[in-house]
Amino acid sequence: MTTIRHPGDSPVLPDPGPPASPARRLTATALDAALLAVPLVIGALLVDTLGDANGGGQTDRIVFGFAAVAAAAGFWLWNNGRREGHTGSSLGKQWTGLVTRDVATGAPVGTRRALLRRDTEVVTDKIAAADGFAPLPPDSSVAGLRRRRLLGLAALIVVLGFVLLAGISIGARPMTFAEVLHALTVNDGSETDLIVHSLRIPRTVLGLVVGIALGIAGALIQGHTRNPLADAGLLGINAGAAFLVVLSIYLFGMTTPSQYLWFAFAGALLAAVTVFGFASIGGGKASPLSLALAGAAVAFFLQAMTNTVVLLDQTTLDGFRFWVVGSVAGRGPDVLWQVLPFLTAGVVIALASTPGLNVLGLGEDVARSLGTNVAVSRTVGIVAITLLTGAATAACGPIAFIGLIVPHIARAITGPDYRWLVPYAGLLGGILLLLADVIGRIVVRPGELQVGIVLALIGAPFFIALVRRRKLVSL
Repeated sequence: MTTIRHPGDSPVLPDPGPPASPARRLTATALDAALLAVPLVIGALLVDTLGDANGGGQTDRIVFGFAAVAAAAGFWLWNNGRREGHTGSSLGKQWTGLVTRDVATGAPVGTRRALLRRDTEVVTDKIAAADGFAPLPPDSSVAGLRRRRLLGLAALIVVLGFVLLAGISIGARPMTFAEVLHALTVNDGSETDLIVHSLRIPRTVLGLVVGIALGIAGALIQGHTRNPLADAGLLGINAGAAFLVVLSIYLFGMTTPSQYLWFAFAGALLAAVTVFGFASIGGGKASPLSLALAGAAVAFFLQAMTNTVVLLDQTTLDGFRFWVVGSVAGRGPDVLWQVLPFLTAGVVIALASTPGLNVLGLGEDVARSLGTNVAVSRTVGIVAITLLTGAATAACGPIAFIGLIVPHIARAITGPDYRWLVPYAGLLGGILLLLADVIGRIVVRPGELQVGIVLALIGAPFFIALVRRRKLVSL
């Protein structure tokens, strides 16, 4: 039968479908609970694995158990609080087509009311759409953006403090929190006090500053080369450091990091200057493309020379293998104090160069029209990259993936503004390296897995995802 409509009749609205059934709501709740249980289950398995019979200690179990609970709580606040309160749907409700809204107004309820379930109702997404439901728009004001970024920095600082505590507390020799606290406050020369002060604190601080340096350097490299897959290896810095380390071992018989540190730094510096010089030949300026091509050419040449020297002498090969794997173990306070001035200078220069890097991101022609000296800005950036990457590589060897992964994570949080991206990248780099170092200490007890290997295991899947997702690789 055909329905005949007359002028003045109310419009016929589409049928939004039946209301949310109890079974559908129960399914959404079960999905959210399953997601919430993932970090708790992983934490429980880790705590069980770190039992006394497996060489674990009280501190290990408390740290990883607390980390699992904190991760679950953070996910709950984000999924069932902010996400459901602003968009109307947690992940479970989104997958089942449900929306949480205000009973009276039909609008989103906000984070607090979503967590408390106060004056809310759950309907299907079709009913919500028919009633004009719209997610809460993000606060796009300058003050709101600054507030979110500052809160993000504060959260990262809290996470960094937790990771620092884990780096001091967890190691091959299990300790209790009482022993760690005694070492930090009393330090009367007991065995555990010596382990904490002579081994773990210098190692943790060195890992922190090296992670910060590599994270910042990675952000600068990707910004100056306009290449989302760029890291220190692209500019030949790692290859230059490796070549002079091999020469110092082969020609002068150096065997410890404190001995060949200066050779590694000099090799990184020479490689960076060479790449910048080759990239400037012809047009008189170093463009992102010429920097990438010159860096690849110099890196391949230096790698060939390094392999040649390594094949000539077994002793050189043994010493080079210790350095090239990338590790913060076996480096004393002397190594930290030698590289700290260069790392500090590099961080200061990097932070000072961020406004110019923002302008360069608009394109060289636009940057020149705005009065920016492109050559000077790029030279300052290369100096900062050389100081940060050269000192970090000299101290701990070529540690891969931090300079590649961290800038993309920071960019996803802050956007393309390098005034915020660089500090975020530094903190994230320090957290990631320390976390990888802590994991490396416990997975093969009583031995250790070098931080470079752990980061490679983490970074390889991320690199594959980075290549496959065009959104991530766009700068």
